[in-house]
Amino acid sequence: MIERMREKWEGTMTDRERFNRQMHYQQVDRCFNMEFGYWRENYKVWPMFYENGITNIPEADRFFSFDPIHGIGGNIWMHPCFEEKIIEDRGNTVIMQNAEGLLAEVPKGYSSIPHYLQSPIETPEDWEKIKSERFRLDDPARIVDIEALKKQHPADRDYPLGVNCGSMIGKIRDLLTMEGLAYACVDYPEMVEDMVETCCQLVEHFLDQVLPHFQFDYASGWEDICCNNGPLVSLDFFREVVVPRYKRIHKKLQAAGIDLWYTDCDGDVRPILPYLMEGGINCLFPFEVNGCAHPGELLTAYEGKLRIMGGVDKMQLIKGKEAIKAYLESLIPFVEKGGFIPFCDHRCPPDVTQENYLYYLDLKKELFGMK
Repeated sequence: MIERMREKWEGTMTDRERFNRQMHYQQVDRCFNMEFGYWRENYKVWPMFYENGITNIPEADRFFSFDPIHGIGGNIWMHPCFEEKIIEDRGNTVIMQNAEGLLAEVPKGYSSIPHYLQSPIETPEDWEKIKSERFRLDDPARIVDIEALKKQHPADRDYPLGVNCGSMIGKIRDLLTMEGLAYACVDYPEMVEDMVETCCQLVEHFLDQVLPHFQFDYASGWEDICCNNGPLVSLDFFREVVVPRYKRIHKKLQAAGIDLWYTDCDGDVRPILPYLMEGGINCLFPFEVNGCAHPGELLTAYEGKLRIMGGVDKMQLIKGKEAIKAYLESLIPFVEKGGFIPFCDHRCPPDVTQENYLYYLDLKKELFGMK
């Protein structure tokens, strides 16, 4: 397959060139090689990790010699945060206040989504108080140290560099809780829209500082606003409240020459995908397959317009080598066309054995020409 990918290319590319060409449907010398990371438990159950002292994603990336990809982010959310503290120890769980002021019940000793018990924002009055204290545009902590970032990411870098465009609704969902957001959209729609507007202004303030100083290769974002049955807000709300803010951000990105913008969203994104693209988001990450679709379905439906980063079904990695081989082979024509960088469609879970994961990485190299 890789010979067909590079049939019109001579020589070796930098990681930056490779990423940009692949995400723009152009010929490459080989597929960009990256992964999204692992559950905390993987570092304890995979011998290759614990025997080599690997405890986090950057260390794992270096261990596997994945292609580097970096991003620049700013202070575009709550500041100052709340004090994190334990409220009550219940044996197997603890009740804690997290950095966003939510009370949550958290299991001890393993990865799990916390059970949120109470949000610090339940009324518009709560929001106005927290907004004035913790979402100020004029907070000195929101000023970016451009010179320090230039030293960290020089203009002659050989890796792709992105700019973080934050979240217009996903972080609000986190802050209000899933149930709280559902009620607030009905009971206090003006409050929720003001929260979205505040998120947008914070991102714009950050972008105005950094965009003139860097030639970014992509923009990124985070929403996680879908489950396996679709979005957690109504399509009307998403179209009328969220999309106009995307468009404002996209206008700034376009002016800076950035034409690739992904957002991290799990679940079935298909109902909101037309609106994401209308707002300027043209790449899905990490494209969770289970509950949505094979990546080829959307890459075909939006051919030449949509990109995907991810899309390797983790459930197939759990099943074993035969399932892994069949699934990766099904991705070949879409990797060949470009606009698609395949990797595990979320943090790789510990249900995937070390043997199966290494087989998957080796087969990716064989099929897609990775280093």
